[in-house]
Amino acid sequence: MLKTVDYIFMYSLFSIWILLLFNAWLAFAGHSFFKEIKERKIDIIKGINNYPMVSILVPAHNEEKVIERSILAILKMDYPKDKRQLIVINDNSKDETGIILEEIKSKYPNENIQIITTDARTGGKGKANALNIGLQYATGEYVVVYDADNTPEVMSLRYLVYEIVNSKEYGAVIGKFRTRNKDANILTRFINIETLSFQWMMQGGRWKKFGICLLPGTNFIIRKDLLEKLGGWDTKAIAEDTELSIRVYGNGFKIAFMPRAVSWEQEPETFKVWFKQRTRWVKGNIYVVNKYLFPLPKCSGPILIDLLYMFLESFLFFFAVIFSDAVFILGLFGIAKISLPGNFLVIWMLAYILFILEISINLTMEKGEYNLSNFFLIVIMYLTYCQCWIMVCISGIYSYFKDAIFKREHTWYKTERF
Repeated sequence: MLKTVDYIFMYSLFSIWILLLFNAWLAFAGHSFFKEIKERKIDIIKGINNYPMVSILVPAHNEEKVIERSILAILKMDYPKDKRQLIVINDNSKDETGIILEEIKSKYPNENIQIITTDARTGGKGKANALNIGLQYATGEYVVVYDADNTPEVMSLRYLVYEIVNSKEYGAVIGKFRTRNKDANILTRFINIETLSFQWMMQGGRWKKFGICLLPGTNFIIRKDLLEKLGGWDTKAIAEDTELSIRVYGNGFKIAFMPRAVSWEQEPETFKVWFKQRTRWVKGNIYVVNKYLFPLPKCSGPILIDLLYMFLESFLFFFAVIFSDAVFILGLFGIAKISLPGNFLVIWMLAYILFILEISINLTMEKGEYNLSNFFLIVIMYLTYCQCWIMVCISGIYSYFKDAIFKREHTWYKTERF
C-alpha cells in the first residue's frame, strides 16, 4: 500500500520531469532560432529608409558608480544624433549622480540630453514611476529603455529600430543582455550562465515555438503611441517589465526577440544583493500572476499559457523541488523510505544529466562561453546555485503575502552597484 511519502515523491518526480522536458524542448527551439538569426541577412544601414525619432529613457537612482560609463556608451551608439533624444531621470538620488550627469551634458553640447531631477515628493518611488516621468518628456515615435548600469554595443539601437520598423505586428522588440562583470567571482559566473540560458531558452525558444517574448527591464524598444495608450508603466508592479508585456499582448501586438542588439550589464557581486534582487523578481511575478489570473483570467491565447506556466513554475514546481530534497535527505537518514518499486537513483541521475544538457546547449550559442570551466560550473550548479532559488522563492512568497495581509504597498528594491 502506498504511503504519503510515496505520493509526495511521485508528485515531485512528475513535476520536475515535466519542467525539465519542457525546458529541454525550449532549449532546442532556442538553438533553432539562433541558427535562423545567424543565417538571416540583416542590413541595418540600408534596411532603415527613414530613421524614426527615438527617445531613450534611463532611470537613475543613486548610480554614481556606473552612470558615466553607461551614458557615454549610449552616446557612442551609431544612430543619427538628430533622431535620438536621451532622457535621464535622476530619481531622487542622494549621491553624485546629478553632478556627473550635468558634467556629461556640458561636455556634449551637441547631444540632445535632458536631465530630469525628482525629489522625495515626486520621485524615489521605484523604476516604473521614474519611467512614467521620463515618458512625459519623450518626443520620439519610439521609446527605448536602458538601465543605468547598461553599456549597449555600438550597433545595438540600429538592430532594435530595424526590427520594429519593418513589422507592424511588433509592439516592442527586445535585445540581448550580457554580464559585464562575469569574472568578478563564482556568483557572477553562475549568473552569467543563468542569464544566457534564460535568454536563449525562454526568450528565443518561446519566440520560436509560441511567438512570445517578455520585456526585460532593459535594452528594448516600444512604440510610444502604444505605451501611452496603455497608460505607461504600472507603478504598483515591482516587475514592471513583465506586467507591461501582458498588456502589450492584450492590445494585439507581439514582442519580438532580436539577439543581435546587445547590451552589457552589471550583475550582483554579493549573495546579499543577489538575494534581494531575486526576491523582488519573485514578488513581482506573483503580483502579475495574481493581477491577470485571479479570480478569473484577464487575458487569452499564448500569453495566458505563459502566465499559467509562470504560476506552475513559481508554486507547483517550487514545492516539488522542496519535497524532492526533503525526501532525499530523510531517506539518507532512514527516516522516510519510498516503497515504490524502481531504481530512483537512476531516474534522478537522468534528470540531472538532462539539466546539464539543456544548459550546455544554451551556452554553445555564445562564442567562448561553452568551455571546460563553465561546464564544471554547470555540473555543480544544480546542487549549489539552483538550490539557493528555494530560499529566494520562500522569501518572495512570504514577503508578498505579508504585504497583502497588512495592506502595505510593495516596495521597489534598487539593486546596489559595484
